[in-house]
Amino acid sequence: MTEVFDMLLTVAQDIKTIKAYLLNFHKSRLEQFSDEWIDGQVVMQTLHISKRTLQSLRDSGVLPYSRINGKFYYKVSDMEALLESNYSPSKSKHYGDQ
Repeated sequence: MTEVFDMLLTVAQDIKTIKAYLLNFHKSRLEQFSDEWIDGQVVMQTLHISKRTLQSLRDSGVLPYSRINGKFYYKVSDMEALLESNYSPSKSKHYGDQ
C-alpha cells in the first residue's frame, strides 16, 4: 500500500511539473505571437476571409499593414485589436438558453 501511495505522490509531482512547464511555454508563445508579423495568406486563413475582403480591410484602414516588394504583412496584435473592437458578448447568461 505504501508503494502505491509513493507512486501516486510521484505522479502528482510530475503532473505539477508538467503543468508549470506548459503554463510557462504558453505564456512565452503568447508574448512571441503578439509581436509576430504574418503574411496575407495566414490572415485570410485565420479570419476565414477572402483576398478581396482583406484588401477592403486594408483600403479602409481597418487593418494596418506593411508592404515589402508587393507582399503585405500584418501584425498579429493588429488582428487581435480588430477582433476585440468588433466583439459582441452574448446577451444570454448561458449558451443555448432560449
